[in-house]
Amino acid sequence: MKVNSEGISSSRIYLPDDKSCLTLIDFFVTTFPHIDKAEWEFRFRDGLVMTANGERVSANETYRPNTHIIYFRRLSREPEIPFEEHILFQDEHIIVADKPHFLPVTPSGLYLHQTLLNRIKKKTGLYALSPIHRIDRDTAGLVVFSINPKERARYQNLFRDHLVKKVYEAVAPFAEALVPRLPMMYQSRLVESEHFLQMQEVEGETNANTYIELVEVSKPWARYRLTPSSGKKHQLRCHLNSMGIPIKGDQIYPELTPYQEYNLDFSSPLQLLAKEIGFTDPFTGEIRYFSSQMELLPLAHSLIV
Repeated sequence: MKVNSEGISSSRIYLPDDKSCLTLIDFFVTTFPHIDKAEWEFRFRDGLVMTANGERVSANETYRPNTHIIYFRRLSREPEIPFEEHILFQDEHIIVADKPHFLPVTPSGLYLHQTLLNRIKKKTGLYALSPIHRIDRDTAGLVVFSINPKERARYQNLFRDHLVKKVYEAVAPFAEALVPRLPMMYQSRLVESEHFLQMQEVEGETNANTYIELVEVSKPWARYRLTPSSGKKHQLRCHLNSMGIPIKGDQIYPELTPYQEYNLDFSSPLQLLAKEIGFTDPFTGEIRYFSSQMELLPLAHSLIV
């Protein structure tokens, strides 16, 4: 795997024995029909296509079967995320990073350079990094990365086997009627809705559990501590929304608001923070506990309850 000056990892492709391809660009245009020929011509001109040894090749070079070519993705226009992540811990096995709001964990959609994974790779020079788990782009807080690809599965198994304690904080409306019910374990069954961005609650066996505590009140808002014992997509956002207290700044629940990909409103971040994470390291046997240094918006004249 090659990495360019921006810390972006390359893709690698095998050139089969194909008599129809006379030049390299013939192969790429045929193999990736959804990408314009002009885009491939740009990548060749910009040195984004090369041999497995890292030597630049031109679009009209002779097609050589049974070899490998590496190439890099190009994004001509990518939103800039003007907030900084922080590395809280690093040893030979893991890196724990504190992610700001709006920054995706991994490349997707418009985002390639502006991702937590790419930024941490560039900071550390560790290009084999991979996240053990993920949080939403809109959510701030802790993300754990595995340094050695061969070790990643054992860390992921901690999440699969529910051996990781995760604690979140959220700011949402204060509801007087909920006070007698809190703290409580909220349980439901979550499945994908017709729109891929949203999840929905349905009848059936429970698959999502969240322990909800009220910790601070400054009407009309309150701060809640959320401890999930499962990891369904949008679980915390769905559960608070179902209780009638959608998280402040949520653009997905209760109503889906189209994202402004290029003109993000940085003044209204989702008030959800992955605050704490704890587990026993499967390689060192040490108990690991980390707490985010990121903060949600303060509640004015707060009252501890």
